[in-house]
Amino acid sequence: MTDEEDLAAAQRAHWEATYAAHPGMYGQQPSGPAVHAAAVFRAAGAREVLELGAGHGRDALYFARSGFAVRATDVSATGLEQLRQAARDQGLEERVATAVQDVREPLALPSRSVDAVFAHMLLCMALSTGEIHALVDEVRRVLRPGGTFVYTVRHTGDAHYGAGTAHGDDIHEHGGFAVHFFSRRLVDALAEGWRLDEVHAFEEGELPRRLWRITQTLPERQPEAVPGDASSGGAG
Repeated sequence: MTDEEDLAAAQRAHWEATYAAHPGMYGQQPSGPAVHAAAVFRAAGAREVLELGAGHGRDALYFARSGFAVRATDVSATGLEQLRQAARDQGLEERVATAVQDVREPLALPSRSVDAVFAHMLLCMALSTGEIHALVDEVRRVLRPGGTFVYTVRHTGDAHYGAGTAHGDDIHEHGGFAVHFFSRRLVDALAEGWRLDEVHAFEEGELPRRLWRITQTLPERQPEAVPGDASSGGAG
């Protein structure tokens, strides 16, 4: 195993153990970014939302209560089972589908199959810069043209940036949780080919954590592939 694979495996085990030891650890109220995203998605006419890193589901359940059909994914089967139980308890099971998904792997969805994508602090987990770019490419693939992507990340202005165990690539581990702290340069790079609607700074939780909430939209019209270009699948 590479160092990246070792870290990824350790983080998967850590999250699984954390959800098992602390069911519903983030509470039942939706996060502020989810409330904002629901309003953005509704204004854009979205009906289906894909949430990446849904955990035990406080935000996925909020989207469902707000009238969206939700596909919630997470690397933790334990967290998703807590989500499914809560959906049953709230009578929302018909509006919420779940799937275990390691976002280092391609998303298990057809191209252009969802209206909106939400990810609260998922992109700033223990993912390399290359893996983050690959994930955003996958989000672009599964979104319908005109679809919106709202995500949040801790950034390099956070108090924990540079603290704890350094793993390189702006990834630092503190208290067992490894975080990739985002620079503004990375945010801008991930928005290439998108319309970057907003980069909103906010704080959350203890310390407090310092984050950005990014909203970006896939253009309605995509650039046409150049014949023979490798990206078009043609022969080089």
